[in-house]
This record gives sequence, structure tokens and C-alpha cells, in this order.
Amino acid sequence: MKNFVWVFLIFLGVNSAYAQGFEVSQNARYITKDKQPFLWVGDTAWELLHALDRDSATYYLKRRAEQGFTVIQTVVLAELDGLHTPNAYGNTPLHNDDPNSPNEAYFAHVDFVIDKAAEFGLIIGLLPTWGDKIFKDKWGTGPEIFNPENARKYGFWIGNRYKNRKNIIWILGGDRNPRPSTQDKEIWNAMAAGLAEAYGGNDKVLIGYHPQPNKEGASEWFHNEPWFDFNMFQTGHCRDNEVYDLIGKSYKRQPTKPVIDGEPIYEDHPVCFNAKDLGTTNAYDVRKSLYLDVFAGAFGFTYGCHDIWQFHRPGATLVNGPHIFWKQAMELPAANQVKFLKKILESQPLLERAPDQTLILENNLPAHDRVQATQGKDYIWVYSAVGKSFTVVLGKISGTNLKAKWLNPRNGEIKEAGDYKNQGKQKFMPPTSGYGQDWVLILEKKY
Repeated sequence: MKNFVWVFLIFLGVNSAYAQGFEVSQNARYITKDKQPFLWVGDTAWELLHALDRDSATYYLKRRAEQGFTVIQTVVLAELDGLHTPNAYGNTPLHNDDPNSPNEAYFAHVDFVIDKAAEFGLIIGLLPTWGDKIFKDKWGTGPEIFNPENARKYGFWIGNRYKNRKNIIWILGGDRNPRPSTQDKEIWNAMAAGLAEAYGGNDKVLIGYHPQPNKEGASEWFHNEPWFDFNMFQTGHCRDNEVYDLIGKSYKRQPTKPVIDGEPIYEDHPVCFNAKDLGTTNAYDVRKSLYLDVFAGAFGFTYGCHDIWQFHRPGATLVNGPHIFWKQAMELPAANQVKFLKKILESQPLLERAPDQTLILENNLPAHDRVQATQGKDYIWVYSAVGKSFTVVLGKISGTNLKAKWLNPRNGEIKEAGDYKNQGKQKFMPPTSGYGQDWVLILEKKY
């Protein structure tokens, strides 16, 4: 009788391995959804639930889906005075700043956005709270409202509310690193325990953690915790941070867990928060970060834009000088270039790709002219950040002959580059070189 009930529940879709359908792949490098490979193409829309009304949220979600995004990262208890500044409908999330006394009107809007995202095929990377609700610092307004006891209750409540939505991946952290000699780590562990309890166990819910920039990502504190399913880094907003090297180290860490840069350098952001002296970031800064991270072993990638995370709009409080309103910013170049990286990743089996710098002789160049290599059973991809020439060590993938092509990450165009014997060493020169002239070499088995 017990086996019959179990089979019946599976038939109903109530009790699959993970309640949301998400799992870590068998090789522990990637994520699957409903047993199929899932490619994380994210956008940091941190203030989405707090800033936009339903029509604007629908516009945003629809356009991001059209541009090829698959994950929208956003926050329930938001960063920009998210407890006391009402949402677009005049509602704040909690009564009396009590995380165990939610305001149903506020969460009805959260429900709408999550469900609307599902209509467009989008996953919500959902943060239950921004980190300044755990501790207040110069970047946050607080107030601090969590302790281990109420964090667990809140985790259970919000997990229970959304456990039947199939388009949620949970992310704790909210741009904060646990401080030593505090309860910070205990609070996050308690919130994760509440989420897991709501879903029926750690093996039924997928959870990560969004930290500030550091050397180990969230694994520094949580790698061995039973709820911690994937490691996440943040690049920060200075150019040429070598996060790809940190991703490479995380890729090798035991026990094996998937790794991603959940907040690379943003498009149109003051460089190192100093636009006066350093200017603002551009599409090339973004592309370089995304390609290097993925080719170093990340299971997917996240885009971000300074004008969009805060949804810059008339009358809104400005944070670090955004330039243009968010609807206009949605069409910035890098936002429309992420689909080219997505396309190449989906052109080969998603779960077999692995980083391999031994494929190239020039394998230790600094970030500004980096050359980064990755491979699968039947292909090699090499990203050259400034169109620098490089030498590939052949004979490491299947096939007697290989077909070569160049992908232009700026416009997605493919240039044929000839056929080569799959043996020895071969030098390749990208079609153009210099600042902003990044290229991807594609070598594929011909026969």
C-alpha cells in the first residue's frame, strides 16, 4: 500500500526528488530541471518586487524572456528601505517589522510576479531577504529584524507559501558575508532549515547563497552545510577582477558542487564606484566577465545592469548615479548579446562541458588579455579577450579532423576558419584584435 501511495504522489507531481523539479546533476557540476539540463542565464532585478507595478513587471519579464534570459534574481524584503518604503501599491511586506507577521497584500503582488514569470518560462532566483535585515552596514538601511528563531519560522513560512510553484530557486545571503563572532551564520542556517522543512527535507529544495566579493564565494561559510547546493560568487564592479580563477578553484573543491558568478560586473555602472576618474562600464566589460567565468567552469551566468537592478524611474531615489531609465536600459548592448553565449552553450550537451587550460599554451595571461579554454567530448572553445593569438594543443577530443569557426560575441556572427588535423599544436589568429575585439574559437569534430 505504501508503494502505491508513493507512485500515486509521483504521478501527481507532488513529491518528485526536488519539489521544484530542480536538482544538482549527477556529476555535481550543473543543475537540471525535471531531469533535463537547465542553463542559468540570469538577470539581477533586485528591486523588481518592490519597485514595479504589475504592468511594468509584466513588460520587464516579457522582454527578458524574449532576450533569452532564463532566471530573474530578485528579493522579497528588498534592499532600498524595503521594510518601510511601500511597493507600487502602497504595501510594506511586514507588520511592525516582524518577519513572522507578513502583510498578505504585499505578498499577493509577489505571487503575481512569480506566476507571471512562469507564464513567460522564467525561473525566479528568489532571495527571502536582503542581507541588511541580518546586519546593517554602510550599504544598507536595515533595520536588523532577524535572529535564529524567527529566521527559521520565516524560512518555513515563505517556503510553505511557494513550495508548489515550480519556477523558484532559493538564494540566501543578499549581498552580505557572515561576520565572525556573530549569529549571522546561525541565522542563515536557520532560514535554510525552515525552507527545507517546508519542502520536506534538504533533498527536495535547491538553495544557494549570494555573498559579497570574496575569495571562496559562499563556500567559505557553507560548503559543507546540508542545504547548500551550489556555490555563488560576486565579481563586484571593478574591471578585470580575476573571478574566473576563483571559479576554477571552486570547481576543484571537494565535495564537488556547481559554481556560478551570481553578480558579475554590471553594464553602465560606475567603475569601482568612481565614475569621475574611471568612467562607467560597457558591454565589453560585461562580455569578458561572462565568457571567462563560464569557460572557467561556471554552470551558467548572470548579467546585471546598474539602471535595472534598482529600476531607475522618475521620482525614484538614485543609487550611485544611474544614467537612463530602466526600460531604455533593457536594450543596452550586452543585454542583447547574452543570447550569443547562451546559443553556443546550448549547441553542445550542457552537462559535459569542463574547463581545461592545458588546451592552450598561453594559459596564464592576466585578465585584460586573457585566453580561456573549455571542452567537451567533441569540441573545444577558446575565448580570447582582446583577439590575441594563441596555440591549441590538439588531440584531446574525439575525431580525426576538426572544423574551425570564429564566433563574434558582439553580434553572434560565425566566420568559417578551415579544417585541421586533430593532432599536434596549432596556432590561431582571431579575425581582429585590440580593445573590445573579443572572439571565441570553436573547434568541432568533423569526422
